[in-house]
Amino acid sequence: MTKTKTATSAILIAAALSMAHMPLYANKNGVEIEHLGVNNTLVRVTGEGKYLLLPIQESNDEATINVIIDGKLQKSINARLAKSKVDYTVPLYIEDFKGKNIVLNIVTSQGRSSVREAKEDACWPIFEVTDSFNTANREKYRPAYHHTPLWGWMNDPNGMVYKDGKWHLCYQWNPYGSKWQNLSWGQSTSEDLVHWEHQELPALEPDGLGMIFSGSSAIDKTGSAGFGKDAIVTMFTSAAASQIQSLASSTDGGRTYDVYPGNPVLTLESEARDPNMFWDEKAGQWVLTLAHALDHEMLIFTSPDMKEWTLQSRFGQGLGAQDGVWECPDLFEIPIAGTDEKKWVLLCNINPGGPFGGSATQYFVGDFDGKVFTPDTDKDGNVKTKWLDYGKDHYATVSFSDAPDNRRTVIGWMSNWQYAAEVPTMQFRSANTLPREIGLFRAADGELYASSAPSPELDAIRGKLAVNAGKTSIGKKGKQFQLPAANDGICEIIAEFNALKSDSVTLTLTNTAGEKVAMTYNNLDRTMSFDRRHSGITDFSENFPAVTVSPTFENDGKVSLRIFIDRSSIEMFGNNGQFVMTNLVFPNKPYSTLTVSANGGNARLNSLKIYSLNVN
Repeated sequence: MTKTKTATSAILIAAALSMAHMPLYANKNGVEIEHLGVNNTLVRVTGEGKYLLLPIQESNDEATINVIIDGKLQKSINARLAKSKVDYTVPLYIEDFKGKNIVLNIVTSQGRSSVREAKEDACWPIFEVTDSFNTANREKYRPAYHHTPLWGWMNDPNGMVYKDGKWHLCYQWNPYGSKWQNLSWGQSTSEDLVHWEHQELPALEPDGLGMIFSGSSAIDKTGSAGFGKDAIVTMFTSAAASQIQSLASSTDGGRTYDVYPGNPVLTLESEARDPNMFWDEKAGQWVLTLAHALDHEMLIFTSPDMKEWTLQSRFGQGLGAQDGVWECPDLFEIPIAGTDEKKWVLLCNINPGGPFGGSATQYFVGDFDGKVFTPDTDKDGNVKTKWLDYGKDHYATVSFSDAPDNRRTVIGWMSNWQYAAEVPTMQFRSANTLPREIGLFRAADGELYASSAPSPELDAIRGKLAVNAGKTSIGKKGKQFQLPAANDGICEIIAEFNALKSDSVTLTLTNTAGEKVAMTYNNLDRTMSFDRRHSGITDFSENFPAVTVSPTFENDGKVSLRIFIDRSSIEMFGNNGQFVMTNLVFPNKPYSTLTVSANGGNARLNSLKIYSLNVN
């Protein structure tokens, strides 16, 4: 080989090596991007800002993103980075690393056998360092007065506690996309259970023990856990290869949480999760209820300090609904309406196995002696299966600890695992139910049941009285009433009727697109049904079109209904919460008309009031 050829070859090799490490997008939007191979890319942050925006495409597979700060792994997340189009962006918070070297080492889903290489993906030009992230609502179906995350996926409510005039609501959150992954605890606070202030950063993030699954919080009034008197103590499931229980605490009123360095504090050989604890003043110890998920039972532990736990009893095998895993327990004592008695209630959320498919909340009424929960039985000695809500979209319901005035206030996840990831929203997914007050009442059959009535704080958002109808006879033709048009038709409906000798009474919501929801009281079998099969968009899941049915626990045909309509949900409370149905709806246009009718004879509408709602 001649000198000239040798020199030329050296130059070409040097150029190739140089090209191999040249950024594809140098200093573009404050980043440099280097593709290292078919499925490995480095994103270097070169600009200054509060966030690095990650471009997401929900239909894509997940990429693994290792966030490296000054050469050390700071966190690892999974995100569906855009391949062919960008659906939305999510923020990666980087402000705390100002002045440091920030590198994202990204492995995408392409394999060596793939024709497509990562460098062809649509995401790379969209990566951007910025000081702002737009959380303004871009969704047609974002609720107007239900709690939702500003962005990302949400499921179970967690760590709910009342302290210093504020309701603290944590929740399962994926900050990096609107599908399940990267489970952290988001946090919002409220002074009125309606208007929520969102905390920008997670209260708890995945660590070396795993993602942050569900759990609970309480005020440690004695300082027994060692974190200080009146600290908020938090117990949650760390989920990786196993599910184990961990502690955290807050001494600044719930603004920030410190993870206990001695975690985990409770381990089992089998799958267990969703710890829910309270302080037993009589015994001077903590009581913990833990879902032994695959064994369809709840485990009850006690501890003097939340670190050393003793198993006291097991409850549930062979009882209640057993078709799905048991999750998200809550154990508390409440009074029986109209008496001086109290009883214990054990909430037990299951998935699947709900009365109309998918997830739902069942409960047991009984006695608790500090170690063992004993359920009530009926006259035949059986433990009846009871449901807190007979809709499709009410799950993971748990209560706030330390609520004022001995209230037992609960909030649930307003969705169903059958289709939660497929509902027609994208900026966010899922909302919480309205807050509810749990009580106990004795029904005509002699059994004790749990009532679930709207929290009194909801009265404050009631606006203008749009319809006020007095006593009137209703028949097959029905009577029509116009719903308020403001805020996409959101409203509150209060109706009282007597079925008399009719077979049924139906309240039908309709819109100008011909879509409808029919809510029918059956006077023959004392039930209420909710038909959303023609309610609007239903084709995203074969499990979504449904008719749900609830017993009404009365025997005289007299029914009162309180119905809350939001942009994508309807919550019906019957007879002061003695029966409840929560169902999502996605109408193409807002519901605008209510028709009340009767079949098989006339009924009497005693009163009807429809209020607009002030939600700003």
